[in-house]
Amino acid sequence: MVDILHQVGVVAPLADVYRVVATPEGVTGWWSIDATGESEVGGRLAVRFGADGGFDLKILELDPAGRVRWRVVGGPDEWIGTEVDWRFDSRGTYTIVDFTHAGWREPTALMRECSTKWAIFLMSLKELVETGRGRPAPDDVQISDGH
Repeated sequence: MVDILHQVGVVAPLADVYRVVATPEGVTGWWSIDATGESEVGGRLAVRFGADGGFDLKILELDPAGRVRWRVVGGPDEWIGTEVDWRFDSRGTYTIVDFTHAGWREPTALMRECSTKWAIFLMSLKELVETGRGRPAPDDVQISDGH
């Protein structure tokens, strides 16, 4: 198995960072403007990217003290069964975001592209919490034809 790992510091209280990851409304501010679903363990989050499809995520954990976990249950075959794990830790004026997208079967071209896109979306999350405005899809930084 292969994992995508990223870390970013956000100048904001942990509760603010948690909220934009733990709720569909928050996700629309940094990942995709088309995110719907619930904010409860066992619930679902649907994130869409227009004609490029999207992902269905089962919410495994919501801990306001510092963790959100999703399992991918719909989307590209390579994503199915992988888990997205968010951990938040307060350090002075920063909330440190430790991000893991775990369980990839192998390091494919899609995984490499997704690693770059996750980094872009983490910076969008940082911008959203720090400035009030992120760059969710379709306004995100493009790295290849349509992605």
